[in-house]
Amino acid sequence: MIKIYTNKESFQYDLHSLIKAFYPEQEVKVIPEGEPQQDELYVKAVFYDERMEVVLAANTDGAKKQYTNLLDVDKITGDDETTGVHLYKNSCKLALYHDLCDYTGKTLPWGNLTGIRPTKLPMGMLEEGMKDEEIIQKLQKTHAVSDEKAALSLDIAKREKALLDRIHYQDGYSLYIGIPFCPTTCLYCSFTSYPIAIWRAKMQEYLEALYKEIQYISEAYKDKILDTVYIGGGTPTTLEAEDLEWLLSRVRASFDWSEVKEFTVEAGRADSITKEKLEVLKKYGVTRISVNPQTMKDETLKAIGRRHTVQQVKDAYALAREVGFDNINMDIILGLPGELEEDVEHTIDEIKKLNPDSLTVHSLAIKRASKLSQWIEENGIETLRNTDTTMEIAAAGARDMQMQPYYLYRQKNMSGNFENVGYAREGKYGIYNILIMEEVQTIVALGAGSITKRVFGDGRIERCDNVKDVALYIEKIDEMIERKRKLLGMEP
Repeated sequence: MIKIYTNKESFQYDLHSLIKAFYPEQEVKVIPEGEPQQDELYVKAVFYDERMEVVLAANTDGAKKQYTNLLDVDKITGDDETTGVHLYKNSCKLALYHDLCDYTGKTLPWGNLTGIRPTKLPMGMLEEGMKDEEIIQKLQKTHAVSDEKAALSLDIAKREKALLDRIHYQDGYSLYIGIPFCPTTCLYCSFTSYPIAIWRAKMQEYLEALYKEIQYISEAYKDKILDTVYIGGGTPTTLEAEDLEWLLSRVRASFDWSEVKEFTVEAGRADSITKEKLEVLKKYGVTRISVNPQTMKDETLKAIGRRHTVQQVKDAYALAREVGFDNINMDIILGLPGELEEDVEHTIDEIKKLNPDSLTVHSLAIKRASKLSQWIEENGIETLRNTDTTMEIAAAGARDMQMQPYYLYRQKNMSGNFENVGYAREGKYGIYNILIMEEVQTIVALGAGSITKRVFGDGRIERCDNVKDVALYIEKIDEMIERKRKLLGMEP
């Protein structure tokens, strides 16, 4: 176990995340009070009135190695968005990061950044009028971000900024509708989802509760502009065609669609897609769907619990094209159990043959709530391989399909400490994906387990969540609506 000793509560999450990035296989524990003992490896970050002490100490094989940084608080200054406690926190993380690099002999592609939205940094600098070279240098100096990732985040930020210029920030919103059901639960999944077979008999009750939320929002936000609609999950296409028809007909009738720029439904799992369902989606104006293979290797699909074959993915994709969809996304995951570089190359080659309009490349994230955590305990983390090479194979495949990176986010405990990147052709970018990452517009979220985020004019963000349990959501739907009424009725 690696222990972190700190008297600064606001530092705990970031320090924990940084240590885990270097030691993903180790248990890391924060000790809020007390002095370090003779631990094998520990970190001490103590904030005093005039200085900050950051210590990395290792006691292995009878030899002790210690790095100590004494940072003068008065000399910690900055002219960017990191002020006050945030500035001190970053200085602490940067000092620790360099010590960990020296001690372990490795660096991280994103340096000391531990947040999930790294593109927010270059986005803010662009808005301040900074030049490209200045932004790159600042990311490198302040956060030790690699040349490659600094350039990637800037490239994406510039593309996002151009796309977001069309969005109604103050007088608009986007809508998320959650369908928390799946055919099965994948090995790596920690999202709120339930086996559809168990809930089929109560589906109408769920949809009727969902419709109550829809009716409330359509009235509460009748004077606001709806920019994008996203139906996700779970897997929305686990619904039967008649259930999809019931839901989509009411969604279409409840809102003003005159300004909607994108209507996405995650078809997701090939074993949930039928021509009849796709025709329903097309009938009600869905403009963008996902058909997600995750990998094009049957053995891996079986190992992660997908319960469909590569051929089913190809068949589902062909059906979507046949029905008339001209904006199809495909998701893949790098670092899946047992997969090597040649497996990623095979997956990319097969996807290039299908020629989707966008490709989302995920780095496997190890979530404690997923079955993957137990799988790692039994099989070892070394079987999860995500490298610079596999990331470049995917990026090169996207370039071959004339796609550009347009959004990016990171998660805790990502394989290889990399990132998730969305690639798309011009005009096929997923606008909702950018909005959910950049947090510049209110997103009203409906359904079990969803979280509404209201963005105020001063940039402040307030949230309210719906309960995750489906039965409880149905039972307490009036309470869920009341939570939204309190949040959305707040003064700007």
